[in-house]
Amino acid sequence: MNQQLSNQVLLTARQVANLLNISTRTLWRLKSAGKIPPAIRVGNSVRWRREDLNSWIEEGCQTPISVDNVPRRKG
Repeated sequence: MNQQLSNQVLLTARQVANLLNISTRTLWRLKSAGKIPPAIRVGNSVRWRREDLNSWIEEGCQTPISVDNVPRRKG
């Protein structure tokens, strides 16, 4: 993790996607499926607590990140 991310308490979707090495679209799918730690709303923005993500990663990502199991929108 780079120095800039390590100093931040709340991370944006793009930062979380970069941290997990996934696309932002996959991140939103995982969030909808409840497969990642919950996000918080700050005004109109969605943020993730860095501490929650670090703990989740250290615990081995209890819910596996698998795009195959994430529901996709039809349309």
